[in-house]
Amino acid sequence: MPWGIMLDKLHEECGVVGVFNHPEAANLAYLGLYALQHRGQESAGIAAGNPGGKLHIEKGMGLVADVFNNNRLSKLPGLNAIGHNRYSTTGDSESENAQPCLINYAKGSLALAHNGNLVNALRIREELASGGAIFQSTNDSEVVVHLMAQASGSFLERATIALGQVKGAYSLLLLSDHQMIAARDPHGFRPLCLGILEGSYVVASESCVMDLISAEYIREVEPGEVLLIDEDGLQSFFPFPKTDIRQCVFEHIYFSRPDSYLFSDDVYSIRKQMGKALSEEMPVDADIVIPVPDSGVISAMGYAEATGIPFEMGLIRNHYVGRTFIEPQSKIRHFGVKIKLNGVKSILKGKRVVVVDDSIVRGTTSKKIVKMLREAGAIEVHIRICSPPIRHSCFYGIDTPNSSELITSTHDAEALCSFLSADTVCYLSQERMMTVFGANQKNFCTACFDGNYPVPIEDNITVEPQLDLFPLPVDASNPEE
Repeated sequence: MPWGIMLDKLHEECGVVGVFNHPEAANLAYLGLYALQHRGQESAGIAAGNPGGKLHIEKGMGLVADVFNNNRLSKLPGLNAIGHNRYSTTGDSESENAQPCLINYAKGSLALAHNGNLVNALRIREELASGGAIFQSTNDSEVVVHLMAQASGSFLERATIALGQVKGAYSLLLLSDHQMIAARDPHGFRPLCLGILEGSYVVASESCVMDLISAEYIREVEPGEVLLIDEDGLQSFFPFPKTDIRQCVFEHIYFSRPDSYLFSDDVYSIRKQMGKALSEEMPVDADIVIPVPDSGVISAMGYAEATGIPFEMGLIRNHYVGRTFIEPQSKIRHFGVKIKLNGVKSILKGKRVVVVDDSIVRGTTSKKIVKMLREAGAIEVHIRICSPPIRHSCFYGIDTPNSSELITSTHDAEALCSFLSADTVCYLSQERMMTVFGANQKNFCTACFDGNYPVPIEDNITVEPQLDLFPLPVDASNPEE
């Protein structure tokens, strides 16, 4: 997509899928990655193999459809497979960082697919390297396979020893020549679920994978749970000390597909409730409610239903943009936003408009959207955000800008409204947002909003303090696409 839009949203982290003991394991993993494409668009990969045989891997940069074709999938025979979509949170966007990771060691082949971020990976990496370990990538996930290679015992014991040494967020899959392990960190930051298809087990980041391949959804993998899947079936273990559950609240706000079920809730329902809560907390007189597609659609529906204000699709999204680096020689103002979104003049002209979205990160896209709406004839533009202001970086698997680049860390409410050229800008409060989760509200990580990090940050990462509020010059926050 155009860089201006790409830089003004939080990025989705990664998606994983595993299939054990099915004759079309690699093909099903491929379809699962299609369902999880929203979680990462930089690279895709699949590792597959048969019991007692060597693991094969195919991976590359780009979307699932760009990486895989019939020829590449034919190179992935076997009953077992794990797949991965990636957006870089740790490690550069390079081909060597594409997953799954695959190593050969004394016990055979081992592949890993990881969603999350390890906050002590750099320290462990340095210790392993000083002992002679040779790393093939710069991502944090590779430390797990090296720790397993150095451990002793069974596949399960090696995995438990390795995971017991890392800290942070992980929902991951490990594949050997005859066993698969699925594991979720004790805090449960990232989602992971279990299903079954024709007697074969399927594990995936989201339940929408089960729907696509017609697998039966069984349950979520529990925080701190390690599943061992082999020819004898499935075994569940809880080898780590119990701790507070801290699931990522942004999975419900933005990252997960609306048709998924995770953290004991239906994503669609939660987003609609957030829109309703926002309408109750931050009402405004207006003629129409419109979403920023696609991230704000369901919350906008909830806002409109609760207020009785008509819901309209006042912004139309071009879903076939991809990335473009070519612009007309005669410069088009705000080209990056216009190529993706366009206002419907017949709907907007002469209207007081409520614009609903999930979040504001840098604010550059929101500013251009407000201008687009006014040019299309809107006489008032009221921005309503279905989450609290993002003021802190995430270190658990979401690619978040430094706090100095987060507009609500540098702008108070008045300065933000002025910067966006909106009539009003209002957020859903953290307290009100959490009420939509009912009894589960205590189980969420909200560090990006309040700076309360559940796991101490290591690896010499500096957690930036919230900056003093001051209005930045427009040019400093409005880079060209």
